[in-house]
Amino acid sequence: MFSQIVYEVSENIATITLNRPEKLNAFTNTMLHEIIAAFDMSDADDNVRAVIVTGAGRAFCAGADLSSGGESFSRGGSDVPGVKDVPRDGGGLVSLRIFESLKPVIGAINGAAVGVGVTMTLPMDIRLSSDTAKFGFVFARRGIVTEACSSWFLPRVVGISLATEWVFTGRMISPDEAHDAGLVRSVHVGDDLLVAARTLAKEIAKNTAPVSVALSRQMLWRMLGASHPMEAHRAESRGILQRGKSADAREGVMSFLEKRAANFTMNVSTDMPNLFPEWQDPEFS
Repeated sequence: MFSQIVYEVSENIATITLNRPEKLNAFTNTMLHEIIAAFDMSDADDNVRAVIVTGAGRAFCAGADLSSGGESFSRGGSDVPGVKDVPRDGGGLVSLRIFESLKPVIGAINGAAVGVGVTMTLPMDIRLSSDTAKFGFVFARRGIVTEACSSWFLPRVVGISLATEWVFTGRMISPDEAHDAGLVRSVHVGDDLLVAARTLAKEIAKNTAPVSVALSRQMLWRMLGASHPMEAHRAESRGILQRGKSADAREGVMSFLEKRAANFTMNVSTDMPNLFPEWQDPEFS
């Protein structure tokens, strides 16, 4: 089905593996569309409770494929039509699709994550790193600017001061520095990386209501751009009203009182209420 990624589902976890190991998983237009298609598949599959994204071989993603030489960035973006004659930034299309995911997304960054290889991870909910990984926001060193919506995501993840330092210098960042800054949740040796990522994904899948997780993910990310806590209060009030009378809420309470594991039956594909009636997609969508 895919030529530059691998998509697998096991134990309620979808794993998306960037799969150009001979090219350090360098990002191409084909990979762009395949990643988006994989997230479409994970959203549509109620058996999937969490998504892990990782890379094949010794890199996560070494950035954009530069095989076109000095003209690598001259086309301005992907083959998806833009708005007002501005071509779409391919990395941005991936970041926006991950942002819209209905399932929690865990990045298992197994090696070099440079350029779009790191910026595509910013809308992932939790990032874990190999001790051999390295990170680089190298755009100014290549004569371009930040992409993949990273000028929005990066300051929200690590703060504006550190974001500017990393972008202005374009220097490589070690796993320890990334961890200290909050870019990654934890650093792991060898095969422990995927074990830790799957353990976290299983904890989500085993213990929580999928619709509640999907709604909570939307609320947390969208409130990063809210101008006042009243926006959160409105969304949360709708959420408590809708979910409070649901079968999942009844099951959550009764399983607690009866001291047993919960069996949540509502599905993301069919039972998602709209907590954001005032939310409008941006023009550039």
